[in-house]
Amino acid sequence: MSEPTEKPQRLRVVVADDQAAVREPLAAVLGLSEDIDVVAAAADGSEVLTAVASGPVDVVLMDLRMPVMDGIEATRRLGEEYPEVAVVVLTTFADDDSILGALSAGARGYLTKNAGRQDIIRAIRAAAAGQSVLDREVQDRLLATVRTKAPVLGQALPEDLTPREREVLTLIGQGLPNRGIAEKLFISEATVKTHINNLFAKAGIRDRADAVRRAIEAGLG
Repeated sequence: MSEPTEKPQRLRVVVADDQAAVREPLAAVLGLSEDIDVVAAAADGSEVLTAVASGPVDVVLMDLRMPVMDGIEATRRLGEEYPEVAVVVLTTFADDDSILGALSAGARGYLTKNAGRQDIIRAIRAAAAGQSVLDREVQDRLLATVRTKAPVLGQALPEDLTPREREVLTLIGQGLPNRGIAEKLFISEATVKTHINNLFAKAGIRDRADAVRRAIEAGLG
């Protein structure tokens, strides 16, 4: 007799948006996913912190422009007080200040509200697994910003990076996701993740946004 299949652990998500007309339908739609439980809906950053304190919470889907406490400040506070909670930004705004502010505050993902349901779910799952997801518009904007502001191209990378790790960093700098890197290098996604973990550890890279910046500053992007 075969062993019963263990159900995957459901991700506990807080949805934060100051507009009830956005917040409530989004929470309802995400709740239909087989592996997501929306445990709270928040109208501002202060309510997010209260919901997380009542926890446990895995991921916060965070709007940026909210009253009382905005999404960037709430993201920063979460990073200080609840570093195990991942933040994925979902916002109308894709300007430099919003993107860099959110990523600097510790957001693991950044999507605009043009993202579809499946894109949002993939970003939540990726963030819960410690990965970063930026939608294409945000990725392009970030690349353009870093290329403009990067102080010195050719900045040294650790000498102990392997040729393959440098290849992976180059492709991250070009905006490729893990699957695209795997296809480009004819390796598995699991192998790509291993290279990324080693690369991040050796170079002191915090997340994928930081990896893009380092690749461009090193002249690899």
